[in-house]
Amino acid sequence: MRYAVYAPNFNDYGAPSRLVELACAAEEAGWDGFFVWDHLAFEPDGRLPVADATVVLAAVAQATTRLRFGAMITPVARRRPWKLFKELATLDHLSAGRVTLGVGLGEPPELEFAAFGEPSSARERAARLDEGLAILDPLMRGEAVSHHGECYEVETRLAPAALQRPRIPVWVAATLPARAGVRRAARWDGIFPLQVPATLESAVDTSIDWRDWWLDADALARLVDEIGALRGDLDGFDVIASGYGQAPATPAAMAAAGATWWLEWMDTTPGSFAAALAHVRRGPPR
Repeated sequence: MRYAVYAPNFNDYGAPSRLVELACAAEEAGWDGFFVWDHLAFEPDGRLPVADATVVLAAVAQATTRLRFGAMITPVARRRPWKLFKELATLDHLSAGRVTLGVGLGEPPELEFAAFGEPSSARERAARLDEGLAILDPLMRGEAVSHHGECYEVETRLAPAALQRPRIPVWVAATLPARAGVRRAARWDGIFPLQVPATLESAVDTSIDWRDWWLDADALARLVDEIGALRGDLDGFDVIASGYGQAPATPAAMAAAGATWWLEWMDTTPGSFAAALAHVRRGPPR
């Protein structure tokens, strides 16, 4: 089991220097990774300070030497895949091969997509995600791309390729109980599972406790069995458990259920940064 800090890019963390400070503290305290949320907006009134995830990660790449890092998750549907590739390849070279690409549909669609006149339905976002990955995969490997799809027409080759071989690892977010994300993740290198709280009324419902999104060890074990059946084996595949401290289960219990990474969520409420920094400095919850 490896351990990572998982920090939002808004509220207290909307100040980019704080995220870099948190990453440096994580490396010093023995954490293995540092992942940030990737949002443009997270509440309807638009007053919430939000930092750009890619720029923050470039600073993290320079300020650390050991941490694996990335955005969890990158909404591929609102990015040009070829521009996203350039950002990822640059980060990979800048960090000597420490980037992980986390991907998903992107939420909340009304704030991240519809507000800018972009396609926001789940079907449209899923189509752009899958085509985006089909373009990113060969680009990261240094291969030519000839892609003719519903969303993109691409004939190109870009250099340099990603530093990691055969390419940058891809972890896919899956929001249960839906299975589309699970099937998508089985085709790539890892799964970052969450579950929709039963009381959730909208994607911008801020009254939901984040703990309601986390899977317990039994649910994770069932998911690992499902992924194994879809793939045939779990060789080289990462299963990402998430929570805080010992909840929803101890990291040891999650490891026994099949998790390979633990992502420790940071408090998203305003005024929480000092406590989060102190928590990170105490080291991972082994």
